[in-house]
Amino acid sequence: MNGESFRFLHAGDFHLERPLGDLDELPQHLADSLAAAPWRAAESVFEAAIVEGVDFVVLSGNLLNPSAAGPRGIALLVDHFSKLAEQQIPVFWAAGETDDPAKWPEAIRLPENVTLFPKGRTESLPVIRNGQTLCLVVGRSSEGRSAIHVPSYRQDPTDHFTVAVGSGSSTAETLAEGRFDYWALGGSKQRKQLDNVANVGAVYCGSPQGRNLTEPGAHGYTLVDVDPDGNGRVHHVDADRFRYCSIKLDASEMAGNHDIRSTLTARIQRLQHEHGDHPLLLAWDLSLSSECLQSVGDPGQLLKWLRQDFGHGKPEAWTVQLTIRPPQNYPTSWREEDTILGDFLRAVERNRKDGSGDVNLKPFTEEHPHLPASVATLLAEPASSARAAMLDQAALLGVDLLRGGKVKP
Repeated sequence: MNGESFRFLHAGDFHLERPLGDLDELPQHLADSLAAAPWRAAESVFEAAIVEGVDFVVLSGNLLNPSAAGPRGIALLVDHFSKLAEQQIPVFWAAGETDDPAKWPEAIRLPENVTLFPKGRTESLPVIRNGQTLCLVVGRSSEGRSAIHVPSYRQDPTDHFTVAVGSGSSTAETLAEGRFDYWALGGSKQRKQLDNVANVGAVYCGSPQGRNLTEPGAHGYTLVDVDPDGNGRVHHVDADRFRYCSIKLDASEMAGNHDIRSTLTARIQRLQHEHGDHPLLLAWDLSLSSECLQSVGDPGQLLKWLRQDFGHGKPEAWTVQLTIRPPQNYPTSWREEDTILGDFLRAVERNRKDGSGDVNLKPFTEEHPHLPASVATLLAEPASSARAAMLDQAALLGVDLLRGGKVKP
């Protein structure tokens, strides 16, 4: 292979119909930015294609559901496709399940620089610059399969660099059978690179913006530089506006911790250093030891402090979730006390041994006649999987109150 060097951009899984999630309380000072984050991340992908001077763009599906994203989502794509057309940058789009070509409005024509690959057959198209073929792009839109059907991509041998575009799951061994130089893959919201699959590799570029706590870390798009000999370099570039992070501290890390706020402050500062200027959406999972109970105090007040002290700075670090996991064992001296606290902990221990099966919460729901029937049923008869966690939380609250905590008004 001896041709010309070129550069292309690979992106996908925009999911413009999906807002950011895992936000039990919408911070008003971030509301507009949170709402716009998926749109701005997608726009930055197209802007980067022009700034970086790429020769073409490949889109590996799931850009939007046209009916759910509405006119605004459709307009975003068409407007940016048109801007790429002005720069003579072709776009090759292999749709996934979300952006099935049949869902695209017939009245809205795509610009001529855009190729939306069909379902049911594979197309191979050349990318031409100054009359010379740079490479071949081979693609097909998803037919609803969860996995990519590699045999349907097979092409006659060629001396040109080949890029295969598709959406769906696959394995390195299966993709290697296609014998392409680069696989531009979609269908995963997290970026992932499979090495030793092709000359350059197989890449799930991921979504430009994470949407919830199951999509943590950096998100963006992929730039690929190919030299005249067909050797390539893959660059992952961030485009996300907010970044989800989950922090888990186990009981051993929390043991003997008499200043939980300093511990959380240090962890936030470390995350801000790691993620630069990106605003963070944090979920904490803290497993307590009995030694640090007094340090934690009221979980509601701890959450309020986290949001007030770190959720309004630059960059913001807004806590979306705070889970406090109580100690599994409280000090023996507490349990053996001839006090209400001792009686309470002995009752907790009995219920744990019994599998908390005899916990009856129905009388408590009857004290609130205005509760919807469905909510009252859930509270009165919690699922067996939730009973142990509910008992643990009740034990933590009881210990806090009996050791000097205050009931909130």
